[in-house]
Amino acid sequence: MAALSQTLGDLKASGYQQRSVKRELRDNARRKLAAGETLFPGVLGYERTVIPGIVNALLAEHDFILLGLRGQAKTRILRALTDFLDPEVPVLAGSELNDDPLDPISTWGQRLVAEQGDKAAVEWLPREARYNEKLATPDVSIADLLGDIDPIKAATQRLTYADPEVIHFGIIARTNRGIFAINELPDLAPRIQVGLLNILEERDLQIRGFPVRVPLDILMVFSANPEDYTNRGSIITPLKDRISSQILTHYPQEVETATAITRQEAWIERKTEGVVVPEYFQRLVEQISFAARESELVDQTSGVSARLSISAMELLVSNLERRALSTTDSPSYPRLCDLPMLLPALTGKVEMVYEGEQKGVEVVAQQLIGEAIRKDFDRRFPEIDKGVGSGGEDDTGPYAEIVRWFSEGNEIVLSDEQPFADYEAQLATIPGLMELAAGYGENRQERALAAEMILEGLHLNLKIARHDMDSQISYREMVKFHLLRPHRSSPDPDGIN
Repeated sequence: MAALSQTLGDLKASGYQQRSVKRELRDNARRKLAAGETLFPGVLGYERTVIPGIVNALLAEHDFILLGLRGQAKTRILRALTDFLDPEVPVLAGSELNDDPLDPISTWGQRLVAEQGDKAAVEWLPREARYNEKLATPDVSIADLLGDIDPIKAATQRLTYADPEVIHFGIIARTNRGIFAINELPDLAPRIQVGLLNILEERDLQIRGFPVRVPLDILMVFSANPEDYTNRGSIITPLKDRISSQILTHYPQEVETATAITRQEAWIERKTEGVVVPEYFQRLVEQISFAARESELVDQTSGVSARLSISAMELLVSNLERRALSTTDSPSYPRLCDLPMLLPALTGKVEMVYEGEQKGVEVVAQQLIGEAIRKDFDRRFPEIDKGVGSGGEDDTGPYAEIVRWFSEGNEIVLSDEQPFADYEAQLATIPGLMELAAGYGENRQERALAAEMILEGLHLNLKIARHDMDSQISYREMVKFHLLRPHRSSPDPDGIN
Protein backbone atom coordinates (compact mmCIF):
# COMPACT_ATOMS: atom_id res chain seq x y z
CA MET A 1 0.00 0.00 0.00
CA ALA A 2 1.09 3.55 -0.74
CA ALA A 3 0.77 4.50 2.96
CA LEU A 4 3.52 1.98 3.84
CA SER A 5 6.01 3.23 1.27
CA GLN A 6 9.32 4.33 2.79
CA THR A 7 11.28 4.99 -0.39
CA LEU A 8 10.59 6.41 -3.83
CA GLY A 9 10.86 2.89 -5.27
CA ASP A 10 8.21 1.59 -2.86
CA LEU A 11 5.95 4.49 -3.78
CA LYS A 12 6.23 3.77 -7.49
CA ALA A 13 5.55 0.06 -6.93
CA SER A 14 2.42 0.85 -4.88
CA GLY A 15 0.74 2.50 -7.86
CA TYR A 16 0.45 5.90 -6.15
CA GLN A 17 -1.09 8.51 -8.48
CA GLN A 18 -0.20 12.19 -8.36
CA ARG A 19 -2.96 14.77 -7.88
CA SER A 20 -2.85 18.50 -7.51
CA VAL A 21 -4.12 19.81 -4.18
CA LYS A 22 -7.13 21.41 -5.89
CA ARG A 23 -8.02 18.14 -7.61
CA GLU A 24 -7.63 16.36 -4.28
CA LEU A 25 -10.03 18.84 -2.63
CA ARG A 26 -12.47 18.48 -5.50
CA ASP A 27 -12.45 14.68 -5.37
CA ASN A 28 -12.97 14.60 -1.60
CA ALA A 29 -15.76 17.20 -1.81
CA ARG A 30 -17.52 15.01 -4.38
CA ARG A 31 -17.11 11.97 -2.14
CA LYS A 32 -18.52 13.79 0.89
CA LEU A 33 -21.49 15.09 -1.09
CA ALA A 34 -22.28 11.63 -2.49
CA ALA A 35 -22.06 10.11 1.00
CA GLY A 36 -24.31 12.79 2.53
CA GLU A 37 -21.66 13.81 5.07
CA THR A 38 -21.84 17.03 7.09
CA LEU A 39 -19.39 19.24 5.23
CA PHE A 40 -18.58 21.80 7.93
CA PRO A 41 -19.45 20.38 11.37
CA GLY A 42 -20.22 23.06 13.93
CA VAL A 43 -20.84 25.81 11.35
CA LEU A 44 -24.53 26.71 11.74
CA GLY A 45 -26.81 28.95 9.70
CA TYR A 46 -24.86 28.71 6.45
CA GLU A 47 -26.39 25.49 5.12
CA ARG A 48 -28.24 27.17 2.25
CA THR A 49 -26.06 30.24 1.71
CA VAL A 50 -22.32 30.22 2.40
CA ILE A 51 -21.56 26.49 2.38
CA PRO A 52 -22.96 25.86 -1.13
CA GLY A 53 -20.79 28.71 -2.41
CA ILE A 54 -17.68 27.23 -0.81
CA VAL A 55 -18.42 23.76 -2.18
CA ASN A 56 -18.97 25.19 -5.65
CA ALA A 57 -15.59 26.92 -5.41
CA LEU A 58 -13.90 23.65 -4.43
CA LEU A 59 -15.60 21.78 -7.28
CA ALA A 60 -14.48 24.51 -9.69
CA GLU A 61 -10.93 24.39 -8.24
CA HIS A 62 -11.09 28.07 -7.40
CA ASP A 63 -9.05 30.17 -5.02
CA PHE A 64 -11.65 32.12 -3.02
CA ILE A 65 -12.23 34.85 -0.46
CA LEU A 66 -14.76 34.97 2.38
CA LEU A 67 -16.06 38.51 2.70
CA GLY A 68 -18.04 39.49 5.78
CA LEU A 69 -18.20 41.39 9.05
CA ARG A 70 -16.41 40.29 12.20
CA GLY A 71 -17.59 37.26 14.10
CA GLN A 72 -19.07 35.41 11.10
CA ALA A 73 -16.95 32.22 11.39
CA LYS A 74 -14.71 33.05 8.42
CA THR A 75 -11.48 31.78 9.99
CA ARG A 76 -13.25 28.71 11.39
CA ILE A 77 -14.46 27.79 7.91
CA LEU A 78 -11.02 28.24 6.35
CA ARG A 79 -9.42 26.01 8.98
CA ALA A 80 -12.11 23.38 8.42
CA LEU A 81 -11.00 23.01 4.78
CA THR A 82 -8.37 20.52 5.98
CA ASP A 83 -11.19 17.96 6.28
CA PHE A 84 -11.32 17.94 2.48
CA LEU A 85 -7.65 16.88 2.21
CA ASP A 86 -6.43 13.29 2.14
CA PRO A 87 -5.40 11.93 5.56
CA GLU A 88 -1.74 12.05 4.44
CA VAL A 89 0.41 12.48 1.32
CA PRO A 90 3.97 11.36 0.51
CA VAL A 91 6.80 13.91 0.48
CA LEU A 92 10.55 13.65 0.12
CA ALA A 93 11.97 13.27 3.63
CA GLY A 94 13.55 16.54 4.76
CA SER A 95 12.03 18.69 2.01
CA GLU A 96 11.33 22.33 2.83
CA LEU A 97 8.68 22.56 0.11
CA ASN A 98 6.86 19.26 0.70
CA ASP A 99 8.25 17.97 -2.60
CA ASP A 100 6.19 15.31 -4.34
CA PRO A 101 8.63 12.37 -4.63
CA LEU A 102 7.46 11.72 -8.19
CA ASP A 103 7.89 15.34 -9.29
CA PRO A 104 10.02 17.48 -6.95
CA ILE A 105 9.94 21.23 -7.57
CA SER A 106 12.87 22.40 -5.43
CA THR A 107 16.48 22.34 -6.57
CA TRP A 108 17.30 20.32 -3.46
CA GLY A 109 14.60 17.74 -4.21
CA GLN A 110 15.54 17.38 -7.83
CA ARG A 111 19.19 16.89 -6.87
CA LEU A 112 18.26 14.29 -4.22
CA VAL A 113 16.20 12.20 -6.64
CA ALA A 114 18.90 12.46 -9.29
CA GLU A 115 21.54 11.20 -6.85
CA GLN A 116 19.59 8.56 -4.90
CA GLY A 117 16.94 7.48 -7.40
CA ASP A 118 14.45 4.96 -6.03
CA LYS A 119 16.31 4.85 -2.71
CA ALA A 120 15.30 8.43 -1.85
CA ALA A 121 13.52 8.41 1.52
CA VAL A 122 9.80 9.18 1.64
CA GLU A 123 7.75 10.37 4.62
CA TRP A 124 4.02 10.98 4.99
CA LEU A 125 2.60 14.42 5.75
CA PRO A 126 -0.72 14.55 7.71
CA ARG A 127 -3.50 16.85 6.59
CA GLU A 128 -3.12 19.11 9.65
CA ALA A 129 0.44 19.98 8.60
CA ARG A 130 -0.75 21.02 5.14
CA TYR A 131 -2.63 24.11 6.30
CA ASN A 132 -1.00 27.42 7.18
CA GLU A 133 -2.38 30.90 7.68
CA LYS A 134 -1.09 34.41 8.14
CA LEU A 135 -2.84 37.40 9.70
CA ALA A 136 -2.24 40.30 7.34
CA THR A 137 -0.62 43.24 9.09
CA PRO A 138 1.13 46.28 7.59
CA ASP A 139 4.55 44.95 8.65
CA VAL A 140 4.27 41.65 6.74
CA SER A 141 7.03 41.48 4.12
CA ILE A 142 7.59 39.64 0.85
CA ALA A 143 10.30 37.65 2.61
CA ASP A 144 7.76 36.46 5.21
CA LEU A 145 5.37 35.19 2.57
CA LEU A 146 7.53 34.15 -0.37
CA GLY A 147 11.16 34.06 0.74
CA ASP A 148 14.52 35.79 0.40
CA ILE A 149 18.24 35.13 0.26
CA ASP A 150 19.59 33.59 3.47
CA PRO A 151 23.17 34.84 3.99
CA ILE A 152 23.70 32.49 6.97
CA LYS A 153 22.82 29.47 4.85
CA ALA A 154 25.18 30.71 2.14
CA ALA A 155 28.00 31.12 4.65
CA THR A 156 27.56 27.82 6.52
CA GLN A 157 27.16 25.76 3.35
CA ARG A 158 29.77 27.76 1.42
CA LEU A 159 27.38 28.61 -1.39
CA THR A 160 27.41 31.66 -3.63
CA TYR A 161 24.44 33.99 -3.76
CA ALA A 162 23.86 32.71 -7.30
CA ASP A 163 23.02 29.22 -5.98
CA PRO A 164 19.22 28.67 -5.63
CA GLU A 165 19.84 26.69 -2.44
CA VAL A 166 20.67 29.91 -0.55
CA ILE A 167 16.99 30.83 -0.72
CA HIS A 168 15.10 30.84 2.57
CA PHE A 169 11.52 30.06 1.57
CA GLY A 170 8.61 31.94 3.11
CA ILE A 171 5.46 30.52 4.67
CA ILE A 172 3.50 30.30 1.41
CA ALA A 173 6.21 28.31 -0.32
CA ARG A 174 6.46 25.99 2.70
CA THR A 175 2.74 25.28 2.31
CA ASN A 176 3.25 23.76 -1.14
CA ARG A 177 0.75 20.94 -1.72
CA GLY A 178 -1.54 22.40 0.91
CA ILE A 179 -3.90 25.26 1.75
CA PHE A 180 -2.69 28.74 2.64
CA ALA A 181 -5.02 31.34 4.17
CA ILE A 182 -4.51 35.09 4.59
CA ASN A 183 -6.84 36.68 7.14
CA GLU A 184 -7.85 40.36 6.85
CA LEU A 185 -6.37 40.65 3.35
CA PRO A 186 -6.98 44.44 2.95
CA ASP A 187 -4.51 45.09 5.78
CA LEU A 188 -1.72 43.70 3.60
CA ALA A 189 0.32 46.52 2.02
CA PRO A 190 -0.45 46.98 -1.71
CA ARG A 191 3.15 46.26 -2.73
CA ILE A 192 2.96 42.95 -0.85
CA GLN A 193 -0.35 42.11 -2.52
CA VAL A 194 1.42 42.53 -5.86
CA GLY A 195 3.75 39.71 -4.84
CA LEU A 196 0.77 37.33 -4.74
CA LEU A 197 -0.28 37.92 -8.35
CA ASN A 198 2.01 35.31 -9.92
CA ILE A 199 1.04 32.67 -7.35
CA LEU A 200 -2.65 33.10 -8.09
CA GLU A 201 -2.43 33.18 -11.86
CA GLU A 202 0.82 31.64 -13.12
CA ARG A 203 1.13 29.39 -10.03
CA ASP A 204 4.84 30.03 -9.71
CA LEU A 205 7.14 31.65 -7.16
CA GLN A 206 9.75 34.28 -8.07
CA ILE A 207 12.35 35.42 -5.54
CA ARG A 208 14.75 38.31 -5.96
CA GLY A 209 16.86 38.07 -9.10
CA PHE A 210 16.90 34.30 -9.38
CA PRO A 211 15.94 33.11 -12.86
CA VAL A 212 14.45 29.91 -11.35
CA ARG A 213 10.67 29.74 -11.04
CA VAL A 214 9.18 27.36 -8.47
CA PRO A 215 5.77 26.03 -9.61
CA LEU A 216 3.71 25.84 -6.43
CA ASP A 217 0.76 23.48 -5.98
CA ILE A 218 -1.45 25.33 -3.52
CA LEU A 219 -4.98 26.51 -2.76
CA MET A 220 -5.02 30.17 -1.74
CA VAL A 221 -7.94 31.33 0.41
CA PHE A 222 -8.59 34.69 2.04
CA SER A 223 -10.87 36.49 4.46
CA ALA A 224 -11.73 40.16 4.59
CA ASN A 225 -14.06 42.62 6.31
CA PRO A 226 -15.88 45.05 3.96
CA GLU A 227 -15.13 47.87 6.42
CA ASP A 228 -11.44 47.47 5.64
CA TYR A 229 -12.00 48.57 2.05
CA THR A 230 -12.48 52.16 3.17
CA ASN A 231 -11.15 52.49 6.71
CA ARG A 232 -7.80 50.71 6.79
CA GLY A 233 -6.88 49.47 3.34
CA SER A 234 -8.11 47.88 0.17
CA ILE A 235 -7.57 44.86 -2.03
CA ILE A 236 -5.80 45.93 -5.19
CA THR A 237 -7.86 45.42 -8.34
CA PRO A 238 -5.51 42.95 -10.09
CA LEU A 239 -5.53 40.72 -6.99
CA LYS A 240 -9.33 40.82 -6.71
CA ASP A 241 -9.47 39.86 -10.37
CA ARG A 242 -7.29 36.79 -9.74
CA ILE A 243 -9.34 35.50 -6.78
CA SER A 244 -11.82 33.37 -8.67
CA SER A 245 -14.72 33.29 -6.17
CA GLN A 246 -15.94 35.86 -3.65
CA ILE A 247 -18.32 34.39 -1.07
CA LEU A 248 -20.34 36.63 1.26
CA THR A 249 -20.86 35.56 4.87
CA HIS A 250 -23.59 36.88 7.17
CA TYR A 251 -24.89 36.84 10.72
CA PRO A 252 -27.50 34.24 11.76
CA GLN A 253 -30.83 35.16 10.26
CA GLU A 254 -32.95 33.56 12.99
CA VAL A 255 -32.71 33.83 16.78
CA GLU A 256 -32.99 30.04 17.10
CA THR A 257 -29.89 29.52 14.94
CA ALA A 258 -27.94 32.19 16.83
CA THR A 259 -28.94 30.61 20.14
CA ALA A 260 -27.69 27.22 18.96
CA ILE A 261 -24.35 28.78 17.96
CA THR A 262 -23.96 30.46 21.36
CA ARG A 263 -24.91 27.26 23.17
CA GLN A 264 -22.28 25.41 21.15
CA GLU A 265 -19.49 27.94 21.68
CA ALA A 266 -20.09 29.37 25.17
CA TRP A 267 -18.64 27.78 28.30
CA ILE A 268 -21.92 26.95 30.00
CA GLU A 269 -21.36 23.47 31.40
CA ARG A 270 -19.36 23.95 34.61
CA LYS A 271 -18.65 22.02 37.77
CA THR A 272 -21.02 24.14 39.85
CA GLU A 273 -24.22 22.16 40.22
CA GLY A 274 -27.69 23.65 40.06
CA VAL A 275 -27.04 26.50 37.59
CA VAL A 276 -29.88 26.41 35.06
CA VAL A 277 -30.46 28.73 32.10
CA PRO A 278 -33.80 27.91 30.43
CA GLU A 279 -33.91 27.98 26.65
CA TYR A 280 -36.23 31.00 26.56
CA PHE A 281 -33.72 32.98 28.63
CA GLN A 282 -30.91 31.94 26.30
CA ARG A 283 -33.06 33.29 23.50
CA LEU A 284 -33.50 36.55 25.43
CA VAL A 285 -29.73 36.98 25.77
CA GLU A 286 -29.34 36.26 22.05
CA GLN A 287 -31.95 38.86 21.25
CA ILE A 288 -29.59 41.55 22.58
CA SER A 289 -27.26 40.95 19.62
CA PHE A 290 -30.19 41.15 17.20
CA ALA A 291 -31.28 44.41 18.82
CA ALA A 292 -27.75 45.77 18.37
CA ARG A 293 -27.74 44.78 14.68
CA GLU A 294 -30.95 46.75 14.17
CA SER A 295 -30.07 49.80 16.29
CA GLU A 296 -29.49 53.15 14.63
CA LEU A 297 -27.04 54.01 17.42
CA VAL A 298 -24.71 51.12 16.54
CA ASP A 299 -22.24 51.30 13.66
CA GLN A 300 -23.58 48.59 11.36
CA THR A 301 -20.58 48.78 9.01
CA SER A 302 -18.49 47.44 11.87
CA GLY A 303 -20.95 44.68 12.73
CA VAL A 304 -21.93 42.98 15.98
CA SER A 305 -19.90 39.84 16.46
CA ALA A 306 -21.37 36.51 17.57
CA ARG A 307 -18.77 36.76 20.34
CA LEU A 308 -21.03 39.32 22.06
CA SER A 309 -23.68 36.69 22.80
CA ILE A 310 -21.07 34.09 23.70
CA SER A 311 -19.38 36.39 26.22
CA ALA A 312 -22.72 37.57 27.59
CA MET A 313 -23.91 34.01 28.13
CA GLU A 314 -20.69 33.11 29.94
CA LEU A 315 -21.04 36.15 32.22
CA LEU A 316 -24.66 35.22 32.94
CA VAL A 317 -23.66 31.70 33.97
CA SER A 318 -20.88 33.18 36.10
CA ASN A 319 -23.35 35.48 37.86
CA LEU A 320 -25.64 32.52 38.59
CA GLU A 321 -22.62 30.58 39.84
CA ARG A 322 -21.63 33.46 42.13
CA ARG A 323 -25.15 33.71 43.54
CA ALA A 324 -25.40 29.94 44.04
CA LEU A 325 -22.15 29.93 46.02
CA SER A 326 -23.05 32.92 48.19
CA THR A 327 -26.70 32.06 48.90
CA THR A 328 -26.50 28.24 48.66
CA ASP A 329 -29.57 28.37 46.39
CA SER A 330 -29.98 25.26 44.27
CA PRO A 331 -31.10 25.40 41.56
CA SER A 332 -29.94 28.88 40.58
CA TYR A 333 -32.08 30.35 37.78
CA PRO A 334 -31.50 33.63 35.94
CA ARG A 335 -33.38 36.83 36.72
CA LEU A 336 -33.85 40.00 34.71
CA CYS A 337 -31.91 41.83 37.41
CA ASP A 338 -28.92 39.67 36.37
CA LEU A 339 -28.79 41.36 32.95
CA PRO A 340 -26.93 44.52 34.06
CA MET A 341 -24.05 42.19 34.90
CA LEU A 342 -23.72 41.46 31.17
CA LEU A 343 -22.69 45.04 30.35
CA PRO A 344 -18.94 44.21 30.30
CA ALA A 345 -19.63 41.80 27.42
CA LEU A 346 -21.56 44.44 25.49
CA THR A 347 -19.65 47.68 25.93
CA GLY A 348 -16.42 46.39 24.40
CA LYS A 349 -18.03 44.72 21.40
CA VAL A 350 -20.42 47.37 20.11
CA GLU A 351 -19.12 50.37 18.16
CA MET A 352 -21.27 53.49 18.16
CA VAL A 353 -22.16 56.02 15.52
CA TYR A 354 -21.88 59.66 16.57
CA GLU A 355 -25.31 59.76 18.23
CA GLY A 356 -24.51 56.62 20.20
CA GLU A 357 -21.19 58.04 21.37
CA GLN A 358 -23.00 61.13 22.60
CA LYS A 359 -25.37 58.99 24.68
CA GLY A 360 -22.57 56.79 26.02
CA VAL A 361 -21.87 53.15 25.36
CA GLU A 362 -23.35 51.96 28.68
CA VAL A 363 -26.60 53.83 28.10
CA VAL A 364 -26.87 52.34 24.61
CA ALA A 365 -26.09 48.87 25.94
CA GLN A 366 -28.85 49.26 28.53
CA GLN A 367 -31.26 50.30 25.80
CA LEU A 368 -30.33 47.21 23.77
CA ILE A 369 -31.11 45.00 26.78
CA GLY A 370 -34.43 46.82 27.18
CA GLU A 371 -35.30 46.27 23.52
CA ALA A 372 -34.50 42.56 23.82
CA ILE A 373 -36.76 42.27 26.87
CA ARG A 374 -39.53 44.15 25.07
CA LYS A 375 -39.48 41.72 22.13
CA ASP A 376 -39.49 38.70 24.42
CA PHE A 377 -42.33 40.17 26.47
CA ASP A 378 -44.42 40.93 23.37
CA ARG A 379 -43.85 37.36 22.14
CA ARG A 380 -44.81 35.57 25.37
CA PHE A 381 -47.23 37.74 27.37
CA PRO A 382 -50.63 39.41 26.81
CA GLU A 383 -50.53 42.78 25.09
CA ILE A 384 -50.56 45.86 27.30
CA ASP A 385 -53.30 48.22 26.11
CA LYS A 386 -51.86 51.69 25.65
CA GLY A 387 -55.25 53.33 26.17
CA VAL A 388 -56.20 51.75 29.47
CA GLY A 389 -53.95 49.74 31.74
CA SER A 390 -53.79 52.69 34.14
CA GLY A 391 -54.98 50.61 37.06
CA GLY A 392 -58.11 52.75 37.45
CA GLU A 393 -61.65 51.50 37.99
CA ASP A 394 -62.22 51.30 34.21
CA ASP A 395 -59.18 49.03 33.75
CA THR A 396 -60.25 45.41 33.32
CA GLY A 397 -57.09 44.11 31.69
CA PRO A 398 -54.88 41.30 33.04
CA TYR A 399 -52.43 43.80 34.56
CA ALA A 400 -55.01 46.09 36.26
CA GLU A 401 -54.59 44.78 39.82
CA ILE A 402 -50.79 45.00 39.56
CA VAL A 403 -50.74 48.59 38.26
CA ARG A 404 -53.34 49.60 40.85
CA TRP A 405 -51.14 48.26 43.66
CA PHE A 406 -48.24 50.45 42.54
CA SER A 407 -50.52 53.47 42.07
CA GLU A 408 -51.30 53.25 45.79
CA GLY A 409 -47.67 54.11 46.55
CA ASN A 410 -46.25 50.61 47.02
CA GLU A 411 -42.87 49.48 45.74
CA ILE A 412 -40.62 46.41 45.72
CA VAL A 413 -36.85 46.00 45.57
CA LEU A 414 -35.16 43.16 43.66
CA SER A 415 -31.50 42.24 43.49
CA ASP A 416 -29.30 39.70 41.74
CA GLU A 417 -27.73 38.98 45.14
CA GLN A 418 -30.95 38.09 46.98
CA PRO A 419 -31.53 34.49 48.03
CA PHE A 420 -34.36 33.06 45.98
CA ALA A 421 -36.73 32.99 48.98
CA ASP A 422 -36.36 36.78 49.44
CA TYR A 423 -36.63 37.41 45.70
CA GLU A 424 -39.81 35.34 45.46
CA ALA A 425 -41.29 36.91 48.61
CA GLN A 426 -40.87 40.41 47.19
CA LEU A 427 -42.71 39.44 44.00
CA ALA A 428 -45.44 37.68 45.98
CA THR A 429 -46.35 40.90 47.80
CA ILE A 430 -47.91 42.26 44.61
CA PRO A 431 -51.57 41.16 44.34
CA GLY A 432 -52.32 39.08 41.27
CA LEU A 433 -48.74 39.01 39.98
CA MET A 434 -47.80 35.44 40.86
CA GLU A 435 -51.23 34.21 39.76
CA LEU A 436 -50.72 35.81 36.35
CA ALA A 437 -47.20 34.37 36.12
CA ALA A 438 -48.36 30.87 37.08
CA GLY A 439 -48.96 29.88 33.46
CA TYR A 440 -45.45 30.81 32.34
CA GLY A 441 -43.24 28.40 34.26
CA GLU A 442 -42.91 24.79 35.25
CA ASN A 443 -41.42 25.52 38.69
CA ARG A 444 -41.15 28.28 41.28
CA GLN A 445 -37.97 29.75 39.74
CA GLU A 446 -39.46 30.04 36.26
CA ARG A 447 -42.71 31.52 37.61
CA ALA A 448 -40.77 34.10 39.61
CA LEU A 449 -38.82 35.04 36.49
CA ALA A 450 -42.10 35.39 34.57
CA ALA A 451 -43.38 37.68 37.32
CA GLU A 452 -40.31 39.89 37.01
CA MET A 453 -40.75 39.88 33.22
CA ILE A 454 -44.31 41.18 33.70
CA LEU A 455 -43.05 44.04 35.87
CA GLU A 456 -40.40 44.91 33.29
CA GLY A 457 -43.00 44.80 30.53
CA LEU A 458 -45.17 47.23 32.45
CA HIS A 459 -42.17 49.53 32.93
CA LEU A 460 -41.26 49.40 29.23
CA ASN A 461 -44.86 50.34 28.41
CA LEU A 462 -44.77 53.28 30.85
CA LYS A 463 -47.20 51.81 33.39
CA ILE A 464 -44.79 51.69 36.33
CA ALA A 465 -41.40 53.24 37.02
CA ARG A 466 -38.09 51.54 37.59
CA HIS A 467 -35.03 52.84 39.40
CA ASP A 468 -31.57 51.23 39.50
CA MET A 469 -29.21 51.68 42.42
CA ASP A 470 -26.01 49.61 42.43
CA SER A 471 -27.15 45.97 42.31
CA GLN A 472 -30.72 46.74 43.38
CA ILE A 473 -33.73 47.49 41.18
CA SER A 474 -36.92 49.03 42.51
CA TYR A 475 -40.32 49.17 40.83
CA ARG A 476 -42.70 51.88 41.97
CA GLU A 477 -45.54 54.18 40.98
CA MET A 478 -44.80 56.35 37.94
CA VAL A 479 -46.06 59.63 39.49
CA LYS A 480 -44.20 59.05 42.76
CA PHE A 481 -41.08 58.35 40.76
CA HIS A 482 -41.31 61.77 39.13
CA LEU A 483 -41.93 63.54 42.42
CA LEU A 484 -38.89 61.90 43.97
CA ARG A 485 -36.68 62.59 40.92
CA PRO A 486 -37.91 65.89 39.38
CA HIS A 487 -34.69 66.34 37.41
CA ARG A 488 -35.74 63.53 35.08
CA SER A 489 -38.53 64.51 32.72
CA SER A 490 -39.47 60.91 31.94
CA PRO A 491 -38.30 57.37 32.62
CA ASP A 492 -36.25 55.56 30.00
CA PRO A 493 -38.62 52.94 28.55
CA ASP A 494 -35.98 51.55 26.22
CA GLY A 495 -33.34 50.91 28.83
CA ILE A 496 -33.14 49.44 32.26
CA ASN A 497 -32.99 52.76 34.13
